[in-house]
Amino acid sequence: MVWRNTEGLMKNVKYTLAADPTGTVSRLFGVYDGGSGLALRGTFIINPEGKLVTSEVNFYNVGRNAEELVRKMEANVHLLANPNEACPAKWTPGAKTLTPGKDLVGNVAAALAA
Repeated sequence: MVWRNTEGLMKNVKYTLAADPTGTVSRLFGVYDGGSGLALRGTFIINPEGKLVTSEVNFYNVGRNAEELVRKMEANVHLLANPNEACPAKWTPGAKTLTPGKDLVGNVAAALAA
């Protein structure tokens, strides 16, 4: 994990990182490119029940936003405890959530303003 130890942007990362030198995990998630031997930039959030709740795949040259990843993690934690709610785009902890249903379609802005 030379990248982890040499990249200045990683110096404050406090969680464990893993490597996939054989491509096994990237193949499981369908992001491995056998032609180049590289994996696309995939981010996957799996909840404690083992369910895939968020996935994002970018091409090799498109970076990911760690703040957005944290926001998605917080939303998924909230929804695990409140499964009848929905977290709209840009939702942050403590912000208004929505109640999914047919009446919400085309009315998200109004529901958030109410």
